[in-house]
Amino acid sequence: MRRPSSKLTDVAKLAGVSVATASKALNGRKEVAPATRLRVQRAAEQLAFVHNRQARSLSTGRTGIVGLLTSDLEGRFSLPILMGAEDAFGAEQTSILLSDARGDTVRELRHVDTFVQQRVDALMVVGSRTDPRRSLGTSHDFPIVYVYTPSESAEDCSLTIDNVDAGFKVAEHLAVIGRQRLLHITGPLGDAAARDRAQGIDAFISASASSLRLSDRTSYGEWSERWGRSAALMAIDRGVEFDAIVCDSDQIARGALGALAMLGIAVPGEVAIASFDNWELLVADTAPPITSVDMKLTQLGQQAAGLLTDAISGTPLPLGVQRMNASLVVRGSTVP
Repeated sequence: MRRPSSKLTDVAKLAGVSVATASKALNGRKEVAPATRLRVQRAAEQLAFVHNRQARSLSTGRTGIVGLLTSDLEGRFSLPILMGAEDAFGAEQTSILLSDARGDTVRELRHVDTFVQQRVDALMVVGSRTDPRRSLGTSHDFPIVYVYTPSESAEDCSLTIDNVDAGFKVAEHLAVIGRQRLLHITGPLGDAAARDRAQGIDAFISASASSLRLSDRTSYGEWSERWGRSAALMAIDRGVEFDAIVCDSDQIARGALGALAMLGIAVPGEVAIASFDNWELLVADTAPPITSVDMKLTQLGQQAAGLLTDAISGTPLPLGVQRMNASLVVRGSTVP
């Protein structure tokens, strides 16, 4: 029979233990014997007791809340990271409080104050670029991990993707399938991601014995479909010879693919196209679907959650920037 008004004292009485022991058992504390824990859990089930967050906070000093601070207005990066973190934390044990600073420093600091007032157990700071950002400092009482957008401070813990490795992998793939003349349509070269991807492509070409060579690289870039279409058409107008295009984002790749379709150039028969981000909403339903490098955002969220879980339990966070290798998802734009 359901008894919503049941209290922790009722559970303790039915299980024949103290209130403190009942609380520890329901919170999974290691010092409670397995048999005792099972007895308390059965009593709680019999009474339909829900151990509320306030009671847990009083007994453990934890709230079961982790903050996630983002400036990713569209959610393109923060939502997969959030989903990965939720999977790793476990929905029953930890809730994530999401706040969007909208790129405003004052708003960001206000959100951090709110996290302090909410007594969060930890904080994830998520961005949409891989350029280092301002540190929130080390004076907070909770551990902080910076995800995708690393902190500029070596005293912080940051997780991001290795874009040099990503560039290397995509060039390697094009060489393996026999492409020889590469057009690289970049994103904004002021962004670290664009520079790192170019570095990775160049590193493969320099180190490889393959016949893949760089025919041309744009000196201007945008993260847009319009830019991909314009850049591809301009390269063709200038007489650049290429049988492969690497685009710095899936949006750019869609534009380049559209430009080739307008001119009747077969993909991948005459020109192979590959890109970065693996945003399935954009690349999976094109004709053909676009080969893209996966930035592993969900895995970044899972890894960040694992580090924070350990930190909450007392394990120091690793300092500096940790970079996760990307993975290539091959589709019809490079391999029929």
